Amino acid sequence: MQGVVANSVDEPAGAVAAPLEAAWDSIRTGLRRDLGVRTFDGWLKPAELGTFDPDSGALNLVMPSQFMADWVRSHFGERLSLAWKTVLPVVREVRVVAASDAPRPAPLLILDESPLPSERDPNAPNFDPRYRFETFIVGKANEVAATAARTLATSQTVSFNPLFIHGGTGRGKTHLLHAIGHTFVAHNRGSKVVSMSAEKFMVEFIRALKENDTIGFKQRLRSADLLLIDDVQFIAGKDSTQEEFFHTMNEIITAGRRLVITSDRAPQDLDGIAPRILSRLSWGLVADINAADYELRFNIIVAKLEVLPGVEMPRPVIDFLARRVTSSVRELEGALNRIGAYAMMTGRPIDVAFVEEVLANVLRANQRRISIDEIQTQVAEHYRIRKAEMTSARRAREVARPRQVAMYLSKQLTPKSLPDIGRRFGGRDHTTVIHAVRQIEKLRASDAELDADIRLLTRQLEG
Repeated sequence: MQGVVANSVDEPAGAVAAPLEAAWDSIRTGLRRDLGVRTFDGWLKPAELGTFDPDSGALNLVMPSQFMADWVRSHFGERLSLAWKTVLPVVREVRVVAASDAPRPAPLLILDESPLPSERDPNAPNFDPRYRFETFIVGKANEVAATAARTLATSQTVSFNPLFIHGGTGRGKTHLLHAIGHTFVAHNRGSKVVSMSAEKFMVEFIRALKENDTIGFKQRLRSADLLLIDDVQFIAGKDSTQEEFFHTMNEIITAGRRLVITSDRAPQDLDGIAPRILSRLSWGLVADINAADYELRFNIIVAKLEVLPGVEMPRPVIDFLARRVTSSVRELEGALNRIGAYAMMTGRPIDVAFVEEVLANVLRANQRRISIDEIQTQVAEHYRIRKAEMTSARRAREVARPRQVAMYLSKQLTPKSLPDIGRRFGGRDHTTVIHAVRQIEKLRASDAELDADIRLLTRQLEG
């Protein structure tokens, strides 16, 4: 790494640089594993070690642009800070900054600018002002989790406790957690809310053990009216931390206070977590957040564009993004921010060609090749016929229409030629495929039920 400087005159730069670089290598390896290669390479790989002040314990991590610095600080700031404190405790503060010569674009997101108190409790939760129920776009993939979260945050009594929300990376779990915090505080003035990641729970518990302050740690958490724990999977295999976590859960629930926990997987799929914790989690309401379908992705883009000043995006571009960026809502939001930043810096209009250029790596990573075999399987299941009928010679309506639907979808969703498609449907001629495509196109305009079938099948195949 370049640019590691010790600000203290008593300690040469080289003496500080070596352990910092070793720690940074270890942290980067962990981040790549936990966040995935795409997220790591897109946002954290460009980060470089900057100056370090041994007196204050402040370390600068330098990003190539102000835009990237702001984004990394917002999304990974706490994780980076915890990682450094765990691997190299001499680092007590991590600052994500932009390179001195990097351009500073105008802010892309409008944040809540409500006045903050001049002095605030350092232990008070710092909820992201962007993450509220009003900004959480609800669809079939997340409506149960969203409804349960709002109920827990607003109702005087709830029939479930704890609330366990699970789903893959970037689907909105942390957004809901912050929304619960915002709303609960607004409805319960003077209440005590504690919010932390499971990683932070572990770090603070270990620190309390070392400093003989476990009583203070327990009192702070167990006296909370609402306790929010993010990413519980990170305490897997940590026996002493799990022991404390279990007793904290019990204390909160028994006292009638509220507990919300998130994870990247369902309780039964959490390896390395004590069975009694899993049992306790399952007592409450377990709500999953599935991958966003096309309709939800489209609505999310429209909503996000409302808070991206100066970003004009035509409907064909929105449709293109909703169909092509499918891995997670977080990546979709990151793609929008990147498009907005590049458009602002270059002055170019946002069209499909521009988006393909700016998001080349993202689009390649999200490219999902749908096969004709998948289409035949999905259509056969939908219409409750045997898959073998897709290639049979039968011409009865109950099998001919689904076969035409499958041919139509094969033409729409795969790059296969008409002769290739015909061969996969029992060696039929390409003219048969042309007839099927035209027939389904014509029927979709007059048959609402068939049109709904096509839309549903398309969402299922693309999702």
